[in-house]
Amino acid sequence: MSKLKDKTGQLIEQARTLFGKQVEALAQKEAKVRELLSGVKNKLTGLKDNPRVKKLVEPVSVFIRMIKAHFSGAHKLSGSTLGLILLALVYFLSPVDIIPDFLGFFGFADDLSVIMAIFAKVKDEVTDFLDWERTQI
Repeated sequence: MSKLKDKTGQLIEQARTLFGKQVEALAQKEAKVRELLSGVKNKLTGLKDNPRVKKLVEPVSVFIRMIKAHFSGAHKLSGSTLGLILLALVYFLSPVDIIPDFLGFFGFADDLSVIMAIFAKVKDEVTDFLDWERTQI
């Protein structure tokens, strides 16, 4: 368990090293966040039929809904959670990451790893958000 935690922390730190400054600036600009979300949706649409990356779809979809709710004021996120979620989405969208996406499944393995690591790290806020979301229907 400790090794998994260490590996998760390492993945997140690698992603922060690559995109930390970009994410900090992005979090302050709602219009730029909307552009990011649009790009992520487009990339997901292009990948939806790829069975190897289906594990990305649900966490990324939840992250998108959380960010929309945050910026609309309907369900605010903590600053650290917002930053981590934006980091996951920037990493997913960027062609520049630890393993380039053009390498097929292997290129998405690091994207999946970073997204799942961040999803696990913010699990409590994800659970709170999903509970809140169910009450909105």
